[in-house]
Amino acid sequence: MPVEFLGIAATNDGSETTPRSGGAFDKDYTLRLARAHEEHGWDRVLFAYGSGAPEPASAAAYLASKLDKLQILLAHRPNVSYPTFAAKTFATLDQISDGRITVHFITGGTDHEQQREGDYLTKDQRYSRTREYIQIVKKAWTSRSAFDHDGEHYQFADFVSDVFPVQQPRPGVSFGGSSPAAYAAGGAEADIFCLWGEPLAETAQQIESVKQAAKDAGRKDVPRIQVAFRPIIAPTEELAWEKAHRTVERIEARKAGGPLSRRHSLTNPENTGSQRLLAVAERGERFDRALWTPTAKATGGAGNSNALVGTPETVAQALLDYYDLGVDILSARGYDLLDDAIDFGRYVIPLVREEVAKRDRAKAA
Repeated sequence: MPVEFLGIAATNDGSETTPRSGGAFDKDYTLRLARAHEEHGWDRVLFAYGSGAPEPASAAAYLASKLDKLQILLAHRPNVSYPTFAAKTFATLDQISDGRITVHFITGGTDHEQQREGDYLTKDQRYSRTREYIQIVKKAWTSRSAFDHDGEHYQFADFVSDVFPVQQPRPGVSFGGSSPAAYAAGGAEADIFCLWGEPLAETAQQIESVKQAAKDAGRKDVPRIQVAFRPIIAPTEELAWEKAHRTVERIEARKAGGPLSRRHSLTNPENTGSQRLLAVAERGERFDRALWTPTAKATGGAGNSNALVGTPETVAQALLDYYDLGVDILSARGYDLLDDAIDFGRYVIPLVREEVAKRDRAKAA
């Protein structure tokens, strides 16, 4: 099966190791970083969402108008707009990009972060809302006739959009999480289910949970699986591990100067995904071929935070181990966003693609 690579569409040069050098939305840097991904073999980039961060749909429209090939994964929280309005926004973006938009729906794992934008639902209520929201967006994308809706969270009458996506029948829907509620919602509604990088055994268990949820929802297909890592590569194993330890030292130095993020607790995260990453880190630092947990531990399991450490060859083989589990979208983001995107694209992506092509040829034979 084909393999795809997802990078990050950051709007500034800040990371867990480096304070940003300018404002939250650096237009030139945003384009430069995205262009580096496009020119070095990446398939798409993610515009993430934060309560105080630059609005991602506007930034995505900016990139889509500047670049010709790079696809965009747009993160969206259902609490920030009505689903009919969101459906029109996404369809318009798909028109601007000539069919390069996928939407990643975020239920929200932290009550405090959700409340910053007026969302006071419980976590279970948020999952119920997200499922209803996705269903409405899908119908608005595909229905040429006006329709009514009377649901638990949304009610409206006689809606029909006048703008439709380029992609037919609709753009892809992406979803993530590691709780039973997440598996149920994503298994039912998602085209792509996103996981954070864990050891191979735990990842295999999560994949089975997603597949079972899809089956329980009555689907005959299953979502594609995406897994995310923080690669730390160097020409030799020794240099890679030195770089890894320096990375954690830099994270700790940044923490000493203040919080890394207003979105995430370093000590007591609410979301299951972060709790799982910290539980793995408590069991040990190294797993499988190259998985390394101190970066997750240093950040409180914030988002995609487990590293893959080694030479390009080692990291490529580690990614292929996940591919062999059924993962066909590999998400990666370094700590020096620009330089790491270039290095990963130059030295890792070609190795993985070559090996995947060999596997496909062997299967065909």
